Amino acid sequence: MRTHALQVGSDPYFASRREQIVALAARYAVPTIYEWLAGGLISYGTSLAGMYRLAGTYVGRVLAGAKPADLPVERPTKFELAINLKTAKALGLNVPQTILIRADHVIE
Repeated sequence: MRTHALQVGSDPYFASRREQIVALAARYAVPTIYEWLAGGLISYGTSLAGMYRLAGTYVGRVLAGAKPADLPVERPTKFELAINLKTAKALGLNVPQTILIRADHVIE
């Protein structure tokens, strides 16, 4: 049975083997989606810049005297979609214009 597509989660195990997974997906021509840009066809996940900004505000609050236990748990609010057209071309796929319009980043 052939795999037709692959989604790689944000688990540290997969992150530590990112290069190997990207190479295998390219070798076997499997369209792959990742949480962060990794050379695959699509990435969709939280904005890293937004997460670092949020972490910085938490550090600022703690340094200003706030107790970490009193700080609220916040969820990410900004997600980014990136499409890699170079990978799509290598896989022989056409990415619909409706998806390209929604993308935050398009890699040519």
